[in-house]
Amino acid sequence: MSLLIVLSDKLNQLRGLLRSYGSCLVAYSGGVDSVFLARVARDVLGPKALAVIADSPSLPRRELEEALAIARQFEIPVRVVRTQEFENAAYLTNPNNRCYFCKHELFTELAPLARAEGFAVIAYGENASDVGDHRPGAQAATEFQVRAPLKEAGLLKAEIRELSAQLGLPTADKPQMACLSSRVPYGEAVSPEKLRMIEEAEYVLRDLGFYDVRVRHHELKQGQMARIEVGPVEIPRLLVEEVASRVVAALKDIGYLHVTLDLQGYRRGSTNEVLKPANQPLAGST
Repeated sequence: MSLLIVLSDKLNQLRGLLRSYGSCLVAYSGGVDSVFLARVARDVLGPKALAVIADSPSLPRRELEEALAIARQFEIPVRVVRTQEFENAAYLTNPNNRCYFCKHELFTELAPLARAEGFAVIAYGENASDVGDHRPGAQAATEFQVRAPLKEAGLLKAEIRELSAQLGLPTADKPQMACLSSRVPYGEAVSPEKLRMIEEAEYVLRDLGFYDVRVRHHELKQGQMARIEVGPVEIPRLLVEEVASRVVAALKDIGYLHVTLDLQGYRRGSTNEVLKPANQPLAGST
C-alpha cells in the first residue's frame, strides 16, 4: 500500500472520529500536532469546534503570538485561557511527573468551559509516535476523559507533518517544542524568573538561525548555568568563534554565569535521561 493511500486512510479515519464527536474543544498550543488537529476539526465540525490555548509563564510569548496568528490565518476559532499551575506547589517543585500537574490544570480549565458551551468532547494532540514516551500528562487526560484522536487514528509525527504540508500549514516543518519548564532539571524548582531567562536565551539562538534549540537551566552554588543543546549538525556552526562569542555575551547579559554546549546535541527528552529504567516506578506515578 502506498504512503499516499495510508495517509489518506488515516486522515479519513481522523475526520470520522471528529465527526462522531458532534462538537469538539481542542487543546491548542500552536505546535505541529495541535495546529493540525484544530485545522481538521474546524474543517469537519465548523463552528462546533473551538481551539483553546492556555497562557502561563511556561509558554513563550512568540509561541502565543504565532499560535494566534495561525488561527486567524486559517479561520480557526480560538480562545485564550489563563491557567494557574504556578499556584500549585506540586508543580513548582518540579517532580518527574510535573507534566501531570500542568495538564491537570489545563483540563480543569477546559472541562467547565466545554460543559458551559456545549462541546461534547475535549481533544488534545497526543499522537501515535508518543506511545511509550514518559508522558505523565496522559494520566491527566485519562482522568478527564480527554480524547487523543491523532493517536486513535494511528497518525505518526512524520505523517502529521506530511499532511500539514498538504494542507499548507506553516507548522509542517516547525521544530519540536515543549513548555519552558521542561528546560529545568527535575527536582530543581520552577519559577517565572527562570523561564524568562530560558525564553530570552533561546530567542538569541533562534534569531541566529538555529533550528533545534534547547537551553537547559541549571542552578549552581555560584549562579545559573546555561547548557545549550542544538541539533548535532548545527554544532559546528555554533562553535565558530564569532557566533560562540555572541551567544556567550548575550546569555551572560541575560544573567547566566556559565554558558556551556552539550556535545551530544539536541535529542528529544534529554531531561528524562536521569529517570530510572522503565521497569522501575517513577516518583508520584501510578
